[in-house]
Amino acid sequence: MATPALFALGVVCAVFLLLAFTRLSPDVVMIGGVLALVVARILSIDEALAGLANEGIATIAALYIVVTGVRETGAISWVAAVLFGRPRSAREAIARMSVPVAAISAFMNNTPLVAMMIPAVNDWAKQCRFSPSKVMIPLSYATILGGTCTLIGTSTNLVVSGMVKETVSVATKAGTSLPEGLRVLQMFDVAWIGVPAAIAGVTYLVVFGPWLLPDRRGARGEFANPREYTVEMLVPPDSPLVGRSIEQAGLRHLPGTFLIEIDREGDLLPAVEPQTRLRANDRLVFAGVVESVIDLQRVRGLTPATNQLFKLDAPRAERCLVEAVVSNTCPNIGQTIRDGKFRSNYKAVVVAVARSGERINKKIGDIVLEPGDTLLLETSATWVDDHRNNRDFFLVSRLEDSSPPRHERAIVSIVILVAMILMTMVFKVPMFLAALLAAAAMLVTRCCALGAARRSIDWEVLLAIAASFALSKGLEKTGAAKLVAESMIDLAQGNAWATLAVVYLVTLVVTEIITNNAAAALMFPLAMAVAVELQVNSLSFVFAVMMAASAGFATPIGYQTNLMVYGPGGYRFSDYAKIGVPLDILIGVVTVALAPFIWPF
Repeated sequence: MATPALFALGVVCAVFLLLAFTRLSPDVVMIGGVLALVVARILSIDEALAGLANEGIATIAALYIVVTGVRETGAISWVAAVLFGRPRSAREAIARMSVPVAAISAFMNNTPLVAMMIPAVNDWAKQCRFSPSKVMIPLSYATILGGTCTLIGTSTNLVVSGMVKETVSVATKAGTSLPEGLRVLQMFDVAWIGVPAAIAGVTYLVVFGPWLLPDRRGARGEFANPREYTVEMLVPPDSPLVGRSIEQAGLRHLPGTFLIEIDREGDLLPAVEPQTRLRANDRLVFAGVVESVIDLQRVRGLTPATNQLFKLDAPRAERCLVEAVVSNTCPNIGQTIRDGKFRSNYKAVVVAVARSGERINKKIGDIVLEPGDTLLLETSATWVDDHRNNRDFFLVSRLEDSSPPRHERAIVSIVILVAMILMTMVFKVPMFLAALLAAAAMLVTRCCALGAARRSIDWEVLLAIAASFALSKGLEKTGAAKLVAESMIDLAQGNAWATLAVVYLVTLVVTEIITNNAAAALMFPLAMAVAVELQVNSLSFVFAVMMAASAGFATPIGYQTNLMVYGPGGYRFSDYAKIGVPLDILIGVVTVALAPFIWPF
């Protein structure tokens, strides 16, 4: 093997080891690997940066904006509630999520599906009181498994289908014979293997996922903030929650939140039962940590129980939540929030108060301020900058992702999302163009603010995916990947079934170390050559390559959806190997066992 090929393999191995045994972020490690290939003159500058210009990268960036629009309007929570329900365990959660997601993924490209589902699944997991790390990897895997059931489910299937069509076309024009059994693929040809593989894979996730997946809350866990706020929420007369019970409204199991009482026209209802039905103008008094207060702000049909909010200048959708600690020089010390005219003096409304971890059993307006009280304020986005040096407060800080949802635009955001999907599925508009049009529509219709759109793009994920393309190019350019593949195929020694297994295994290994589409492009001609040499049905080898190139479960870089859930799930490299390697083996066994019976040798 030539020196450049050995060096490229060494760099890829080093990237794997750093991802597996350190906590360095994937983008830093993979960009470092690309830099090593550039310094060694294996890659040119243009080749190293080509991934950033890839259409897939730009598509994902646009999809982040689309997803933000759906999230900012509160529609994403509604979608999760309808699709997933309220599971009572991690196993039930994986089952409830994996089945519908896999079914949708069969008819929709899995990358935009994962992009849309990440915030919904994250919020759903918090509401159901289990860690997102229990469901983020299953989300990625379920979309991959579902995508293997049709030709349009994954980009890999389309790549292989395109190469088959090109091979048939070239042979027809040249008047040469085709490899045995080869023909243009139809929509559901791969379903003969894909459906059994998807059933086996989802069953494996449901049975073994709760054991193999980590319970990792991440840096901002459910109770990461020890301050307990008292907050009042109002049920307006036009609220969709009127007439529903506390349990039906989803207010019983909010994480980190306790419903203290209901103030109903001056009558207090303590120890609220789950069956208690909500009425118009009910005032609900909650106690909870700051993240739970943010969650309450996002519940459709609840508003903070203070008329002061309507007196603020900025539109509510353009406001945010700010924490401010009252200093001993604040002129409002010793006065109630109402009597001290807090809103008039500071252009901000107090929506919750925390005091030394103690619960304050008073209405917000009746609370007498003391030094050290932490106030949760709803105000304009510029308030922190205006009051950063104000001596009335020890500390002020803005809470991210705390702007109130634009519920009135929820239907608009859903229409835009559905239109984007129909453009790609029915009218065959390229995903990149459809995503850009949808993102623009979200901004024009104000489903998503421009600032929120900018903040929504996860550059860490995009850079990691772009770097993976460059690493793939290095292995291809030096011939390292092809040499390894050919060497492993030689081990089969002419046995058709063994050769099929080796082709699957090699394709899988190449998928895990570079990318799925690159693995398919590399292995397809090798698989065709082997099928011709053995004089067996080539479709068995075609679908083995198709399945193996899609089934990259053991590493985060094996498939781009795996990288997309890496951060939201708080995962480490080893988490993928722990649950992904057995799944790789399972899908491989299903494919190699079934293919020769469906397309006999």
